[in-house]
Order: sequence, then C-alpha cells, then structure tokens
Amino acid sequence: MENLPKQLIENQIYDIRNLKVMLDSDLATLYQVETKRINEAVKNNLDKFPEDFYFELTKEELEVLRSQFVTTKFSKTRAIPYAFTEQGVYMLATVLKSKVATEVTINIMRTFTKLREFALTYKDIVIELKNLKEDLKLNKNQTIENTKHIKTAFTGNFLLKQNRIY
Repeated sequence: MENLPKQLIENQIYDIRNLKVMLDSDLATLYQVETKRINEAVKNNLDKFPEDFYFELTKEELEVLRSQFVTTKFSKTRAIPYAFTEQGVYMLATVLKSKVATEVTINIMRTFTKLREFALTYKDIVIELKNLKEDLKLNKNQTIENTKHIKTAFTGNFLLKQNRIY
C-alpha cells in the first residue's frame, strides 16, 4: 500500500462545497473494506466526526457528480455517499485501526498536501499574470500617448517645413 499511485488518489479527490473531499466508497476501496464498514465506524464514533470532517452529499451534489463523470460508478450509486475532508480521512483511519488504513491515509495526506501546494502555486501564478496584464495595459496606454506626441511633433515639423521658403 505504500506505493499506492498518487494519481489514483488524486482522481478520487473531489471539489464539493468548495472543499477537497473523498467519498466513502472510494475510501472503502483504498482501505480494502466495505463502504458499510466505514459508515458504521463513523456512526459508532460520531463525536470524532464534526460536520467539517464529513457530510452527506445532497441529491443535487450527487447529480452533479453523475453529470461530470458519466461513465463512472456514480451512475450505479443508489445510496447518497458521504464525503470526508482531509481531517475526516485522518480521523477515519484512527477509528478503523488497521495497518492498511494507516498506510493508505499517509499517502492520502501527502496527496492533499501536494494539492494544497499546487493550489498555492497556481494562485501565485494567477496573481502574477494579473500584475503582468496591468503592466501591459499601462505600457499600452503609455505607447498610445507616446505615439500621439510623435505624430503631433512630426505633423508640426511638416507644417513648419511647408511654410518655409527654400
């Protein structure tokens, strides 16, 4: 389990309610347990799972997932899944108390960290692009002004030359 492909985990992290989450069925597959075992573990330890650690998707959220991933398992899903935030995934591993859950969770935590780092880098890039866009706009305006001054200067010189007697 230590060599779990990062791409496999990344593909199972969804953006729901502006949160990065993993679904109970995906975690069950990774932890090599049934989904009902995960849900039982949560129900038996509700005090360890506040609403910012996990939540049940709404029917609308499930429909959005189905529409985004037409050919996947979401078309077969009958029960509305639960979503776990990074903290919820960690807490889930502590209540499952299995070696597999621990090893998988370590990989999941590393993946969440990489996604956060990527998001911060992406945000920095977006800010830099906005700054460059503003600089270009200022340069464009300055170029237009300079062009007007040059045209005025040439037009003025041309008129002076026309009025001179040679």
